[in-house]
Amino acid sequence: MKETWGDRTTLAVIYGLLSLILVAVLYPLVFVVSASFSDPAAVMRGEVWLLPKDLSLIGYERVFANKEILSGYINTIIYTVVGTAVNLAMTIAAAYPLSRKDFMGRNVITAFIVFTMFFSGGLIPTYLLVKKLGMINSMWALIIPGAVSVMNIIIMRTFFQASVPTEVQESAEMDGCTNIQTLVRIVLPLSMPIIAVMILFYAVGHWNAYFNALIYLSDRDKYPLQLFLREILIKSEMDQMTSSMDLSVQKHLMEAEAIKYAIVIVSNLPVLLLYPFLQKYFVKGMLIGAIKG
Repeated sequence: MKETWGDRTTLAVIYGLLSLILVAVLYPLVFVVSASFSDPAAVMRGEVWLLPKDLSLIGYERVFANKEILSGYINTIIYTVVGTAVNLAMTIAAAYPLSRKDFMGRNVITAFIVFTMFFSGGLIPTYLLVKKLGMINSMWALIIPGAVSVMNIIIMRTFFQASVPTEVQESAEMDGCTNIQTLVRIVLPLSMPIIAVMILFYAVGHWNAYFNALIYLSDRDKYPLQLFLREILIKSEMDQMTSSMDLSVQKHLMEAEAIKYAIVIVSNLPVLLLYPFLQKYFVKGMLIGAIKG
């Protein structure tokens, strides 16, 4: 069909709006990267807009001068990998039965699960429970309390219902497959888009988490990366506040500015590198998983 003038105008408006959104989303990231490699004095003077100016690595030098950064990276990777594996296993274990029409009481169970989205025990009861279970100052204190996300269970359950035909599952059962075999051999291979989405959601959550570690961990050799980066940033700010009003104040101000941008890059780089590998599954999984509740 031939495009009318109205169609072309609408398309131009859509492309214009999308371009503005792209700039609004992409520019802050480009600016942070450029600022992290620029001279802090140039950044504070507002001379950095798009490309780095007066190349400087002072921010990264200050961040990596902390010898605990490497141990924090290792700990965070362990917490992220183990936590994401537990999250994924628990989410699949809950979502698959609830997606089966032959599972009696699934609506009642779903209602109880959804109820927990609106009411929780609170921080103090949760801390007492974690302490009673003997998980204080251990990796499991960061993983077990948040092992399942109700929203992700609902999304994955909806994906199973919408994307895995009941006939396929019935055919597998007629061929002698048990429920576990049907799940492993039929359902999961067809559910890679939503699995990729869940991996991204859970991994990002574990990677950026610091509050639970701040509450439950006391040994510094178990601290995740985010706690060390937080300490570096707070120390820089405190040094800035307690410095005498002389030339050292400017030095502290510039170092704090450089550290701020370097920390953003150091803490988010692994997630930014992970996303391109999962991007092709991300949109499809979210759209299909959110069609109906």
